Amino acid sequence: MQINSLKRVVITGLGAVSPIGNTISDFWENLINGVSGIDVVTQFDTTNFPTKIGGQLKDFDPCKFFEKKAVHRMAKFCQLAMVASYEAVLSSKIQISENPQRVGVIIGSGIGGFDVIEAQHTALINGGANRVSPLTIPMLIPNMASSQVSIYFGAKGANSCPATACASGANAIGDSFRLIQLGLADAIITGGTEAGITPLSYAGFCSAKTMSRKNDNPSKSCRPFDIDRDGFVMGEGSGILILEELEHAKKRNAKIFAEIVGYAITGDGYHITLPDPEGKGIENCMKLALEDANLKPIDIDYINAHGTSTKINDKIESHSIKKVFAEKDNIMVSSTKSMTGHLLGAAGGIEAIASILALQNGIIPPTINYETPDPECALLDYVPNISKEKNINFAMSNSIGFGGHNVSLIFKKYI
Repeated sequence: MQINSLKRVVITGLGAVSPIGNTISDFWENLINGVSGIDVVTQFDTTNFPTKIGGQLKDFDPCKFFEKKAVHRMAKFCQLAMVASYEAVLSSKIQISENPQRVGVIIGSGIGGFDVIEAQHTALINGGANRVSPLTIPMLIPNMASSQVSIYFGAKGANSCPATACASGANAIGDSFRLIQLGLADAIITGGTEAGITPLSYAGFCSAKTMSRKNDNPSKSCRPFDIDRDGFVMGEGSGILILEELEHAKKRNAKIFAEIVGYAITGDGYHITLPDPEGKGIENCMKLALEDANLKPIDIDYINAHGTSTKINDKIESHSIKKVFAEKDNIMVSSTKSMTGHLLGAAGGIEAIASILALQNGIIPPTINYETPDPECALLDYVPNISKEKNINFAMSNSIGFGGHNVSLIFKKYI
């Protein structure tokens, strides 16, 4: 297919459920005001866990939107995706029923229904096989978020679930972009969802020694690029976007938040959990995304970094950014995980939304808790602690996942 035949793709709807807000407006207001959503975990007893903090949702009640019976037949990660999708579809005002075969759903999740796995394993051990719910498998499998959203809204186009660890949500957005570019869909409900704050998940990450143990001051625990960072802080939530072909959106007078213009995926081919120590994977990914968007490094105004607050990731990602954007004088880079925690498979979705709203509003969200620069991280403008008002035209969002998955997305201000 010739490049000039590719369709332009815009974002016409946004929905968020996060530790700093269960709507787009609340999420954005808290994000630009540097509000931390991280606190002591209350969903289970953390007495015997070295990490006792996380980015939990506050006042989340899916029964405000959907029937209680339907909610109880879904794992939590599905509930989150459903509520975020509801807001996104409502904000886009898209009429899916007019041509449902041309509207798809692609929602990524790294681990799916961990809560269901743990609950049903307990039922098996305590009561035997007959006590295990017949809904166990259709509740826990990661593709069920995209399936539930598809069923509820009657979207009958492409339906898929990338499962690329912490890059899942970004992968979903990129794959949706490609399908619409190629003319294979008019619109796609896309993003990521995750509900990983469970005992088994925490125990696994604690054993791997990847999570912060700054339990005495939760709101200060996630410190991307700061010398005192000691690991990531897990969050939960969902970020959903409505991607739509430009002419389709214009025909129905849709509000356009931004345009998506670049996408790339690469693999490190190095290790199951550690990134390539030279950062070649994410470096190449950013370069390919720029090439895909037909842009130069100097064109990018802001990068929403993966920025997990782990010693290795922040060091490697920062130096890769410095290499790719060497000609850009002190490019603005922030990690919104400092406020939300790391939403795992949902991170790419919620961080794409942060990037889009930064473009639309001319405000760069900060990296909070950035107090002491780490000499091992590249010298960049990390937008420390206070958001910046600045008119920007292009923003990049990076996602990196266990297994060496890298994704870079590029968004353009729509004028």
